[in-house]
Amino acid sequence: MELPVVVGVDGSEHSLAALDWAVDEAARHGTALRIVHASLWGEYEGSESPAGTARFAEPLPVEKILGAAEERARKRNPRLEVTAEAVSEDPAAALVRAGERASLLVTGSRGRGAIGGLLLGSVGLAVAARAGCPVVVVRGAEHAPAGSGGRIVLGAGDETDGTAAARFALREAAVRGAGLTAVRAWRRPHEPMRHPLLTGSPGQAEEERAEWILEELLREPRREHPGVEITHEIAEGPARKALLDASRTADLLVVGARRREGHLGLQLGIVNHAVLHHAECPVAVVPERP
Repeated sequence: MELPVVVGVDGSEHSLAALDWAVDEAARHGTALRIVHASLWGEYEGSESPAGTARFAEPLPVEKILGAAEERARKRNPRLEVTAEAVSEDPAAALVRAGERASLLVTGSRGRGAIGGLLLGSVGLAVAARAGCPVVVVRGAEHAPAGSGGRIVLGAGDETDGTAAARFALREAAVRGAGLTAVRAWRRPHEPMRHPLLTGSPGQAEEERAEWILEELLREPRREHPGVEITHEIAEGPARKALLDASRTADLLVVGARRREGHLGLQLGIVNHAVLHHAECPVAVVPERP
């Protein structure tokens, strides 16, 4: 039996959007849903002021947070198997640990304690950077996925460094009845002087290599889902700009992230940081093992 989808909740609007997304995702894949609320505060979870300083005048009981989340999930899909639990642990650590027995981890883009200037909360960032399973950061309630159709965008890494993300993206496209757009950016080389006998544009070789990388990256994964319509998008310029542009019309943006054994810091990268903070649709970060 496939492992469950795990979603972290804290009672905030962002976590409720993540919960709705997780319910739909679990139902789509025929898996159970596990709701996790983690906190070091114990029985009550304090609220936060806009300035980020805690005020405890209106504490929220953990039971209330979990009970409301479970009820919401069951109302959204009464046939879904749902469990809920509270963990007295740092939220990021608890979710990363929960990911060891999950097919997917889902978090909101910010929690109740997020400081206004941060575009992505510290919990979501840490989970996306460290989890051993795919992580989806849901950016906004307006991006709850439709039942079918739509578009999945894959931010393509190199042909040997992106297979897990490509497989994940194709599977998501197949189960939704959606198309897949694989995006690869390329940069024009700096060539201040060219020999008059040379033909072709300065960036032609780089553009052709980007197309070749997409073909190689998707060669094997596409055989598992032959019914998915795949298009290539070769974009000149920074990868983060190409992906952020693509996210405006996507249901889900999928990127890969290298996981180096023994490395304890955040294992993302400049492009992944950019899409996690600024994408206009949910972002899936898929671990790529060496």
